[in-house]
Amino acid sequence: MSQPVEATAPDERRKRLLLLAGLWVAIAVTLFALRSVVMPFAGAALIAYLVQPLVARITRLKVAGRYVPRWVAILLIYAGFFLAVYLFFVALVPQLYREVARISREMATFASALTPEHVQGLAQRAEEWLNTYGIPVALSDRAMEGAAGSSGGFSLALDLEQMLTDTVARVTSLAKENLADIVNVSRHIVTEVLTGVFMLFFILMVAAFFSIDAQAIRRYFGTLVPAEFLPDAKTLVARIDKSLSGVVRGQVTICLVNGGLTLVGLLLFGVKFAFLLATIATLFSLIPIFGTIISSVPIVLIALADGFQKGVALLLWIIGIHALEAYFLNPKIMGEAARIHPVVVAFSLIAGEKLFGLWGALFAVPVASIAVACFDYARLKAQPPPLVAATTQQAVASTDAAPAA
Repeated sequence: MSQPVEATAPDERRKRLLLLAGLWVAIAVTLFALRSVVMPFAGAALIAYLVQPLVARITRLKVAGRYVPRWVAILLIYAGFFLAVYLFFVALVPQLYREVARISREMATFASALTPEHVQGLAQRAEEWLNTYGIPVALSDRAMEGAAGSSGGFSLALDLEQMLTDTVARVTSLAKENLADIVNVSRHIVTEVLTGVFMLFFILMVAAFFSIDAQAIRRYFGTLVPAEFLPDAKTLVARIDKSLSGVVRGQVTICLVNGGLTLVGLLLFGVKFAFLLATIATLFSLIPIFGTIISSVPIVLIALADGFQKGVALLLWIIGIHALEAYFLNPKIMGEAARIHPVVVAFSLIAGEKLFGLWGALFAVPVASIAVACFDYARLKAQPPPLVAATTQQAVASTDAAPAA
């Protein structure tokens, strides 16, 4: 009677593996089919993952001889988050509003100051600066008349006054023609803001559910893994957690450090719109490599407008911040296990943006860290154990030495 049992055991195992594989395929197909609604839940899972260490630390505290429940820990974290948002709006939003209003006033003042005499003065100063570097460009009326009367030599002539006049006229005409579109765009912006606020509260609510039921969710997914593969699955999850924690939590920490140091540099050098530029630098630092480059361009340009030396000094300050990030913060905060090659980061950012837009760019690096961790684990599993590898090397060496004997 034992022979049929032994014969059916491999069949039972095969059926069980096929059934579990079918469940994983069904989950993957469902997520792909509903990919347009997956992003809010992915954001909620990311928030739950970010606050997990803090939740674990709070729940280890005892109050009146009892441990703090997870739901209380999550409420405390959310209360701290909304307090920080409130303080941000109270302390920084008025500064940002004043700087945006200042930009609007300066643009209006600059536009009203574009008289023919002022434009000619700007053109003459630009000509002098370009001529000092050996670039023969005629921008003012006087230089253009001289260039037209001269027969030899190369000189590039641009009517700056006419070009600015045409540009202003074109922008004014475009604004009048698209006034209805501007109203619709404003209405669309208000709608998007309200939708974003609702989505934020929805994501926070789902993240709270994920955090409260984190243990149950992990146990449930553990039942989808065959028992014989469970140790490997736990090892893989530990590697993913080590890599992902460095990428996600480390990038958020570095983002805040970059924003703070950028604000210090802007205030130290007296650059205009310091709070607005520091806020942009903080937000764009969430996107590695490209975000840093994009946020640095307006900072350096505005500093250059106040003087060449100030622009160079601020550029060196920004380079120093990112050198500190690359050689000190990344190894200390992220760790070696979480570091991803810049080529992989750039590829994941471009691919994420092409597939899912801004959301894809934000989630690109965490997804890439998971993929790299899985790839490295599979690569290491494919290698022979050290003892087997050493035995194989000895056998190969003895085989090579046999003909010589």
